[in-house]
Amino acid sequence: MAADITQTDTLVVGAGQAGVAMSEHLSHLGVPHVVLERDRIAERWRTGRWDSLVANGPAWHDRFPGMSFDDVDPDGFPTKDQVADYFETYAARFDAPIRTGVEVHEVVRNTTRPGFSIDTSAGSFEAARVVAATGPFQRPAIPSIAPDRRSIHQIHSSEYRNPGQLPEGGVLVVGAGSSGVQIADELLRSGRPVFLSVGPHDRPPRSYRNRDFVWWLGVLGKWDAEAAQPGAEHVTIAVSGAHGGQTVDFRALAHRGMTLVGRTGTFDNGVVTFEPDLAANLARGDDNYHSLLDEADAYVRRNNLDLPEEPEARRTLADPHCVTRPILSLDLVEAGVTSIVWATGFSTDYSWLGVNAFDEAGQPRHQRGVSSEPGVYFLGLPWLSRRGSSFIWGVWHDAKHIADHIATQRKYLAYHHDAQRAGIEQHPTGQDRSTPVGDPAQTAFRMRTN
Repeated sequence: MAADITQTDTLVVGAGQAGVAMSEHLSHLGVPHVVLERDRIAERWRTGRWDSLVANGPAWHDRFPGMSFDDVDPDGFPTKDQVADYFETYAARFDAPIRTGVEVHEVVRNTTRPGFSIDTSAGSFEAARVVAATGPFQRPAIPSIAPDRRSIHQIHSSEYRNPGQLPEGGVLVVGAGSSGVQIADELLRSGRPVFLSVGPHDRPPRSYRNRDFVWWLGVLGKWDAEAAQPGAEHVTIAVSGAHGGQTVDFRALAHRGMTLVGRTGTFDNGVVTFEPDLAANLARGDDNYHSLLDEADAYVRRNNLDLPEEPEARRTLADPHCVTRPILSLDLVEAGVTSIVWATGFSTDYSWLGVNAFDEAGQPRHQRGVSSEPGVYFLGLPWLSRRGSSFIWGVWHDAKHIADHIATQRKYLAYHHDAQRAGIEQHPTGQDRSTPVGDPAQTAFRMRTN
């Protein structure tokens, strides 16, 4: 093999939370590997988020099992920079073999020898296995209905940093998941007129009966759900850790001055239309909210827990005018709207992964991250194995499953090589001339070389 080709057993692409978790488990299992990251460790937390972002879960929950946040109250919500620092510190604890500033251009399966060839900005690599740990936030998704960008200032939520970067005037925020609702709230607090386009959503209480909603989802077994309810695969969740953590209440936002509208329909000559579904979307969120309260109350009674009752949690504000008399079309100029923030999510980008591991829609084919293409793995995706896969602790557990799968495959291959060395093949007479083989777990992967 040429001297300028770096060889390893497992190559991990991406050093965010998924890549760091993967490296920890591979290190623990003694699997030789390297992690390639085109920017810095946890770069998306630092530069791919708005300035005031905090984690959506409390510090006691949104972390890896092996290390707590040492500068955040357990019930507090770490800032984006504290989260990024956490992953850098965590990786340093076990000396993770992460190479930053290296972009992966292409991964292809070798045709005349085992494994994969990887072309990068730092030269060529070869590996028996490849883990795509780039996560779901790769390509900002702006729907095709968006107007010409020359007609109005538009940015995706991944580009938004603070109210000061937008031109003076009102803002239409499209999308009311966690990102959209937090950005809209920040803009409202800054004094901007804000229109928030609200689609179907889940709306859990931030806390109930002195326990955060992440605790309730844990004890009620909801983090372990293996698939979204039919029809709910693309429903967003409206939750926030901002300002110490508060339940998202769209009616409260409207009573403070925000104008709620239904899902965005079309743009035509400066006029935007909205679907007449605002009340129905709010009602759906209310149902989700009250359902969790009901399950929590039942859990308290069933387990005889001493948790304070919270009747005020069931009080609902009156519907504001924007709900009872919904706006179905809006002339942006007349309304003083000068900007649109598209909080419409992301799509994945695996254009660099040139293997047969995707379905007709371009989505990875996998079972708990183990691809249908042997030797390829996916990590960091929502619902990879269960609902909790989207959270920091969830990706850690997903990574452990994948690392165990890799270690098992290495054992089988090690047995094959040891069996060949020991001469397990029988004589033509049928007599076994084998000798004992070594522990396959202690045998390193042997890749054919040129």
